[in-house]
Amino acid sequence: MSAKKRSRVKNWLAVFGLAAWVLVAMFGAAVVVGLVLGWLELAGWPIDEENPLTVMILDVAIYVLALVVTVFGPWLVLRKSMKTTRDEMGLRGWPTWMDILLGVGGFVVSALVGGLAIIGLSAVLPGVNWEQEQDVGFNNIYLTGDLIKAFVALVVVAPICEELIFRGWLYGKLRARIAVAPAVIIVSLLFALVHGQMNVGVVVFFMSVANCLIRELTGTIYGGWIVHVTRNALAFASMFSWML
Repeated sequence: MSAKKRSRVKNWLAVFGLAAWVLVAMFGAAVVVGLVLGWLELAGWPIDEENPLTVMILDVAIYVLALVVTVFGPWLVLRKSMKTTRDEMGLRGWPTWMDILLGVGGFVVSALVGGLAIIGLSAVLPGVNWEQEQDVGFNNIYLTGDLIKAFVALVVVAPICEELIFRGWLYGKLRARIAVAPAVIIVSLLFALVHGQMNVGVVVFFMSVANCLIRELTGTIYGGWIVHVTRNALAFASMFSWML
C-alpha cells in the first residue's frame, strides 16, 4: 500500500473513530446517570422518576455529561492532537443578522423537506408508524411549574448541547479531515440514529443537514441553534398544547 493510500485509510479510521466517540459519549452518559440514579435509590433516597423536576435534572445531567465527555475525553488522552478551539466548535464571534436569517430559512426549508420525506416514506413503507409520538420522558405535566421544567430540558438545554456536540465538535473535527458532503451525511445520520425513532430520525436528519450547511456557510453554530430551538419549541407547544 502506497503512503498516500495509508494516509487516506488512517484519515477515514480517524473519522469513524470520532463518530463512534460521540455515540459512546451520548449513550455512555445516559448509562452513567442511570447507574448513579440506581445507586441513590438503593441508598434509600426517595426519588420519584416520574416527577418533572427529576426528569429535568436527569436530562440536563445526561446532556452536560455527554458534552463534557465528547469534548474533553479525547483531549485528556491525546492532549495537543485533540485540542478543541472555539472556532472548531463553531463559536466564533457573536451571532449576526445572517445567522438569524439563515436560521429562519433553514428551519422552513428543513421542515418542508422533512415533511415531504415522511409523506414519501409512508407510501413506500406503510408498515412503519410514521405518526409515533416521541417519548420525551415528561409524562406527568399538571402544573405550570412542571411545564417550565420540561421547557428548560427540551427547548433550552437539548438544542444547546446537541448543537455543540454534533454541529460543533463533531462537524468541526470531521471537516478538518474530509469534504463537506461526507461530513454532513455522517453527522446527520449519527444525529438521526441517537433519536431512536424512525419518524423522528427522518425529520431531524434533514434538520441536521440544514444546520451543517449553515455551519459551513457562517463558520458558526448560531444559525443551527435557531433552527433547533424553533423546531423543539413548536414540537413542545404541540405536545403540551392542552396546557398552553
